[in-house]
Amino acid sequence: MNGSSLLPFMLGIPLLWPCFRAIENPKTEEVKHPTGSHSRVRRGWVWNQFFVPEEMNKSSHHIGQLRSDIDNGNTSFQYKLLGAGAGSVFVIDERTGDIYAIQKLDREERSLYTLRAQVIDTATGKAVEPESEFVIRVSDVNDNEPKFLDGPYEAVVPEMSPEGTLVIQVTASDADDPSSGNNARLLYNLLQGQPYFSIEPTTGVIRISSVMDRELQDEYWVIIQAKDMVGLPGALSGTTSVLIKLSDINDNKPIFKESLYRMTISESAPTGTSVGKIKAYDNDIGENAEMDYSIEDASQTFDIITNNETQEGTVILKKKVDFEHQNHYRIRAKVKNRNVDEQLMGYHAEASTTLIRVQVEDADEPPVFLRPDYIFDILEGQPQGSWVGVVSATDPDQRRSPILYSITGSRVFLIDDNGTIVTTTPLDRESTAWYNLSITATEKYNAQQISSVPVYVQVLDINEHAPEFSDYYETYVCENAGSGQIIQTISAVDRDDSIEDHHFDFNLSVEDSKNSSFTITDNQDNTAVILTNRNGFSLQEEPVLYVSILIADNGIPSLTSTNTLTIHVCDCGDSSSARTCSSEGFMLSMGLRTKVIIAVLMCIVIILGK
Repeated sequence: MNGSSLLPFMLGIPLLWPCFRAIENPKTEEVKHPTGSHSRVRRGWVWNQFFVPEEMNKSSHHIGQLRSDIDNGNTSFQYKLLGAGAGSVFVIDERTGDIYAIQKLDREERSLYTLRAQVIDTATGKAVEPESEFVIRVSDVNDNEPKFLDGPYEAVVPEMSPEGTLVIQVTASDADDPSSGNNARLLYNLLQGQPYFSIEPTTGVIRISSVMDRELQDEYWVIIQAKDMVGLPGALSGTTSVLIKLSDINDNKPIFKESLYRMTISESAPTGTSVGKIKAYDNDIGENAEMDYSIEDASQTFDIITNNETQEGTVILKKKVDFEHQNHYRIRAKVKNRNVDEQLMGYHAEASTTLIRVQVEDADEPPVFLRPDYIFDILEGQPQGSWVGVVSATDPDQRRSPILYSITGSRVFLIDDNGTIVTTTPLDRESTAWYNLSITATEKYNAQQISSVPVYVQVLDINEHAPEFSDYYETYVCENAGSGQIIQTISAVDRDDSIEDHHFDFNLSVEDSKNSSFTITDNQDNTAVILTNRNGFSLQEEPVLYVSILIADNGIPSLTSTNTLTIHVCDCGDSSSARTCSSEGFMLSMGLRTKVIIAVLMCIVIILGK
């Protein structure tokens, strides 16, 4: 007999158990004789374990027979069945001891019944055998299919995972008796999912059997079947589904679908203006699709900003453009993933690039002055119409519109169509040394295009004012003054403006230089001192002396003035100090002034009295 013919025989053995009748199993019991004496007699129940197949559809199924070994066919013996299930599930033929199941049994609900048996002599009403327990076991039949209690399943596995990668394990359960043959022995197989997945038949472990690309298909439905009886004929089966999703890996770089973008920008656009947008596409998702744009050639005129929400690149103006200087630009942009796994660097070896051509559009621009400001100078006192300077502005546009000039807020200057500025009146530096003008340039063909420039006019000084004493000096000399005594320090002022600091020279006039009464010493710091040049002066003979002093400035040409210093001779007494003279002179002056005032007031009174 070969193995293939032996296997069905082996699997059928459990089904043959109900067909075996209980074999005799005599038990030795201690029996009490009617005389009251005890002796050991070999007598007792004859049975073994009883088995009944579950799911039997017969209304009365014979299980086996209970029999006492002293039962010799005496019709006075009566068998009784006691315990849970007696009378409702199981019944016994009181005369023969045959036991029957009167209900269909389910082993998964109850697999074992423990009953008690009695045999009674109906003639005496006494038990022939002591009450004893016996067991009826419900034998298993393959009436339950495998069930996936946790299904349907869902699993996630990274795309491009290698063959053999574990995906998930599914488990089915079978309510049949695992110890009863192969009723609960399961085998798993795929009904749907090949060739991408495989399953281990005995464990239910699902593995990848073919590399998959999420960008081609991102999820798969796999149908798993579990069969009991190790898949032999007559086996029952159950199925479940597994949704397997592929998670993304960064295996795609962003790609520009457009090889050329054309954009335009007006030359009047300020910096920061959006020129246009570019967009690359990445088949990955989430963080793996985040990208950054940049200018490949480090342009100084344009830049690209990445919009993290739309994943677009916005080209912006980084530096103002000039149509007349350059009317088109050619730049190359590149894009790359922001987050790249080092293990996937091979997928991102080269960044995708695209060409951007930017056309600059001409705009009607205002006139442009050749300089940001102008500074002119003119000598004071020049006649009306004197030339001051020239300003110049041009139209930067191609049509080169003529320019009209005007001066804002000034009647002192005029400007002609050539930008020449002239005076309308002689200028006085002492009155106004600087003029701040605003010159406006307007396009002749478009009066809306206006620009202006500041012009500063400095009026240069002409040396027209001679220097003079800076103060009125009251000078005194004592009668008893000695030679070389300093009697006065003088200084000068000049109303002219000097490019350099003023410098004055002090000298005596030619006539006074011959007078030996006084001398002058120039301190070279714009001051000088007057000194006596003799011993003693006479108040009676010369109460007042005059000295002519020449003061020259450093202007071009130099101007000289003659200033007279009045010197009063004073009786200083023994002090020989001119301070005493100045004090007395002050008091005397005050007395005279008082007398004059009183006299005037008296005259007024007399006149009014008349």
